[in-house]
Amino acid sequence: MIRVRDVSRRSSKGHEPATSVQICGRTGERRRVPALAGTAARAVLLAACAAASFAAAAQDLLIRNATVHTAGPQGTLQAADVLVQGGVIRAVGSALSAPAGVAVVEAGGKPLTPALFGGITAIGIEEVSGESATDDASLTLKEQPVRPEFDVTLAYNPASVLIPVARVEGLGFTLLGATTGGAFVAGQGGVVRLDGSADPIGSRALFIRLGSAASGLSGNSRAAQWMLLDQLVAEARGRMPADSPHALLTPAGRATLARYLAGQGRIVVAVNRAADIRQLLRWAAREKVRIAIAGGAEAWKLAPQLAQAQVPVLVDALADLPADFDQIGATLENAARLHAAGVAVAFTQAGDASHNARKVRQLAGNAVANGLPWEAGLAGLTRIPAQAFGVAEQIGTIAPGRRADLVLWSGDPLDVAHTAEQVWLDGRAQPMRSRQTELRDRYLRQAGPLPRAYD
Repeated sequence: MIRVRDVSRRSSKGHEPATSVQICGRTGERRRVPALAGTAARAVLLAACAAASFAAAAQDLLIRNATVHTAGPQGTLQAADVLVQGGVIRAVGSALSAPAGVAVVEAGGKPLTPALFGGITAIGIEEVSGESATDDASLTLKEQPVRPEFDVTLAYNPASVLIPVARVEGLGFTLLGATTGGAFVAGQGGVVRLDGSADPIGSRALFIRLGSAASGLSGNSRAAQWMLLDQLVAEARGRMPADSPHALLTPAGRATLARYLAGQGRIVVAVNRAADIRQLLRWAAREKVRIAIAGGAEAWKLAPQLAQAQVPVLVDALADLPADFDQIGATLENAARLHAAGVAVAFTQAGDASHNARKVRQLAGNAVANGLPWEAGLAGLTRIPAQAFGVAEQIGTIAPGRRADLVLWSGDPLDVAHTAEQVWLDGRAQPMRSRQTELRDRYLRQAGPLPRAYD
């Protein structure tokens, strides 16, 4: 058994609390690790303990005395325990006993949440933004540029250095998004867990961009986007001959789009202007398709209609200024107003979302600071995106039967002043290090004139 026991206490001089760890092997042999100070030390010790366990026990643990934010119907449970066996959550409650051979982690009342959603990113399909050879997120073809069959998950690299960078910040899954290259219909993506596995989970999502940001891909008019969408639907539904000289889709493209028109997967639409969102809702109702909105800077203006249509909105809660004419109505209260109307609100960020996926916590925290209830903020990083993209039976909440994708935090997970102390995916403790932490440690100054790297 591995037992991690927090015996912290703060000295009269205000020093950080010490941490004492006892490691018990399978034979019951016990040794004590010297006390270390600080959050980073605790995280290192937790990771070291997990690595020391034998393989069969790596997925079994009992997290004891945590503030468990389930992100589900049970809400927040004080002084609660979570039992994990075989990589799956088996029980959530008080005073749970640890079966033989199960690691025990003493949480000391700290917050425990599901692993967080990183938003729509290109983690694993974009390594270096400025190097095209490492960017597989977009497609640009001169002939037949509209290729909905394009699937970015086929290029996913589970060994990407961006994965541990995001994971040490408490992120456990992300939605790989196709970005617009030669057409406003970008292609498909899917949910991947940041555990090193090679394949996505759940169904695919189709990505479309509407509004002024895509008008250059549609004859310099957003009106043309609806004209082209109507033709694409006509082709996919067989109302236009496949051999027409004016056809936009390949046979594979027609089959792919037909699946989404039949409700098999969600269409994610990047759109901001209220007028465009209104047209989108009309189009989705007419064609009977399942959509989600990414961005939605002016979505709050149509909050009742979005709630009635059950359209989830992934907002950038840092968007408070009109970056363009589609975002004149941007407000920090966007998420709060949408939630108050009954809209399912999740989070994603514009800009360099892949290399700075950690900022998604700041988005949720800002939304809470501007009126969104705290529990809704957490749900927007866990349960709601899992539900929106068809993986809620596996991840997104802390409940029996769910995968044990968990994070123990030093404090409020929606406050960037606090950090992830330990991440577990399928019950396995993940190394709390990344290329960034290794570079930090390499160049961290010590006593003497030069950084440690120059010893």
